[in-house]
Amino acid sequence: QVQLVESGGGLVQAGESLRLSCAASRRTFSSYRMGWFRQAPGKEREFVAAVSSNGGFTYYADSVKGRFTISRDNAKNTVYLQMNSLKFEDTAVYYCNAVVNRDPLFGSWGQGTQVTVFS
Repeated sequence: QVQLVESGGGLVQAGESLRLSCAASRRTFSSYRMGWFRQAPGKEREFVAAVSSNGGFTYYADSVKGRFTISRDNAKNTVYLQMNSLKFEDTAVYYCNAVVNRDPLFGSWGQGTQVTVFS
């Protein structure tokens, strides 16, 4: 089973930026489409962004399109989420996982990384 370790979260003011990282333990990482999800307090986990296995294709939730950028480095088994122009409503715990369309593939999740945006 793959292990996913998210990092890079923090407390930021609205309008600022953060870069999240997700390190995967599996050597077959490069064969998976990878994505980011988030879960705000009292809400269900939702899809944020995904990147194809070779990094050439990305897609986003409408709520983050134009502000967030997903990328990956297969040599490092790592996927990133650059978050710019952060809003209060981006506050959530962020998780990564392999994806199928906009759904998670793996049944287990990492610990996530907390992003808190204050206005």
